[in-house]
Amino acid sequence: MTNTMTTEVQGLKNDRSFVNINVGELVCHQRAVYRITQVLDFSSILGINVETGKPSVLRIAELKPFLGNKIIGPYADYDLEEIGAEEWATAQKRYAVIQPLLTFESQSKQFVEKCAREAKVDTVTVYRWLRRYKDQGDVSALIPMKRGWGKGRARISEDVETVIKNVIDEYYLTDQRPDVASTVFEIRKKCRALKLVQPAVNTVQARINRIPERTRLIKRGDRELAKNKHDARPGSLNTEYPLQIVQIDHTPIDLIIVDDVYRKPVGRPWLTVAICVHSRMVTGYYLSLHAPSALSVAMCVVHSILPKEKWLALHGINGEWPVWGKMTSLHSDNGRDFKTANLIRSLNAHAISKEFRPSQEKHWGGHIERYINSNSRHSKRDRGATFSNPFERREYDSEGEAIYTFAEFEARLVRNILKYHEVYHNELDMAPIRKWNLAFFGDKERDPLMPLPPRVADPWAFQLDFLPAEHRVIHPYGVEWDAMYFAEALRPWIGVTDLQTKKARKFLFRRDPRDINRIWFKDPSLNEYFEIPILRRRYEGLSVAEYVDAKKKARSEGRGAINHEAVDRFVDENKQQEIEAAEKTKQARKNAQKTANNAKQSTPARPIAEPPTNAKTTVAQNLLEMLSEDDVDEFGDIS
Repeated sequence: MTNTMTTEVQGLKNDRSFVNINVGELVCHQRAVYRITQVLDFSSILGINVETGKPSVLRIAELKPFLGNKIIGPYADYDLEEIGAEEWATAQKRYAVIQPLLTFESQSKQFVEKCAREAKVDTVTVYRWLRRYKDQGDVSALIPMKRGWGKGRARISEDVETVIKNVIDEYYLTDQRPDVASTVFEIRKKCRALKLVQPAVNTVQARINRIPERTRLIKRGDRELAKNKHDARPGSLNTEYPLQIVQIDHTPIDLIIVDDVYRKPVGRPWLTVAICVHSRMVTGYYLSLHAPSALSVAMCVVHSILPKEKWLALHGINGEWPVWGKMTSLHSDNGRDFKTANLIRSLNAHAISKEFRPSQEKHWGGHIERYINSNSRHSKRDRGATFSNPFERREYDSEGEAIYTFAEFEARLVRNILKYHEVYHNELDMAPIRKWNLAFFGDKERDPLMPLPPRVADPWAFQLDFLPAEHRVIHPYGVEWDAMYFAEALRPWIGVTDLQTKKARKFLFRRDPRDINRIWFKDPSLNEYFEIPILRRRYEGLSVAEYVDAKKKARSEGRGAINHEAVDRFVDENKQQEIEAAEKTKQARKNAQKTANNAKQSTPARPIAEPPTNAKTTVAQNLLEMLSEDDVDEFGDIS
């Protein structure tokens, strides 16, 4: 039966924006704009509302990027130190005037007039103070709003700005490398001499943060550090800061897992994992029953760059994994899955350089290999371990002892990663988490190396950049990419001709190879992605490779012509065969588990919890949507 879906899918902006978590940066929180005045830890910042001047502690995970061109609000350049000076004293005096009025359910006009006379202000002014205080519930609401400020105009004068700029250029940006505190002292000394208002520490810090990092390092005599951070040098693994070099590799897990239905062995999962060379923190991973592929690499890279709060919640883990942000360089061996054109293009689009391990340079992969070996030792202590070789395994029955499902093992994997972060590391002389923390917050003896990395604003749009892509022609009946797809978003582009080649124009599409049911269309005029569903019928949990396999069989039966009814019949027959063989055959159970994992639609950008199931009958119904596949790497040729 033909699928006549006509519901218009909401477009998704190709949003590559990041949230900059740095003192002086503007961010959005619940439709309000704040300026960051202090980064408290990996989960919270202190910000000033640019409209009200009210300070608030905000969760980093809830922040959105500020995309406007102008800073709107009289407190756009306010900070806590400024509030603590003359304006704060004025606010306290105003609060003393209205405080007696706050104890009454309603104030009589006579009493308000009395308070106004004592304060030597107009009665209307007292009412205005009352209203502002009640609206915001904070004394900062009574800070005077000076007249004559235009929207987006800085609070400090041009003369003070000139002093700040001159001192930064002539004092801070020198080989002597003075710290921010002494720079502020010099600026304030010059301002006092010129009878100018002295700027706050955060104001000076914000101006320093605007200087390009490379320029700042070079002018302060840190030329070698500038070269290390901004000019990646092949053949060297010396790092100066977190995420400068991230190593990535694949490994089979030395443990047998069981399927969700019968809890019988299905084999060993594959792990793709990435690690920060500087801190040894695990930046991300991808766990799958499929052999390593370009998709494995892409999902691991995306998981590395995205925040992890929702991922931990998905697996029911109460812990912290404060790692996010783009790496400067991604290092790997010379495997085919690390060299696909789509992956290289995706990395280049986000200014991530791709470096391959040179021959005879084993130290390049040492850090990731040591972590993999450490993780392997964890697996050997679990039920169902395969150990490193038959001699080590001896008489141990790995399949007979296997007890963990895919989801259960993944939760154990995440807990082991968090445990590894907390354990003392000999080469670092500290735990990886401490090395990571010191880089961003320092301690009594060391200054921070860098501000917190920017966070991805839209995880799903970011992940789309790393999915396999192809350019396809849009026909009146839709677009063909192994299967047929159509949605109203395609209609304006049907039959469009390329002005240069005079041929049918091709458009960019992306897809997740684990799901045949949808692709994503990049509308060139709107710069948005639209989800395009498959026609005819939906195949729950069916991968592209499985569908292509069924289509090949149908084409063979039809001797060249594609018989869609035959495709559906082969899919159904394979499903039934899967059900009958699942309890008896290890490969059938593995195929069924792959399909079940695909059906969850859980990705680093969209961690989706698995719905609870009750008995085998419910799972058997899910198995009806499963399709067997050949025991091959189904994603290796898709890139």
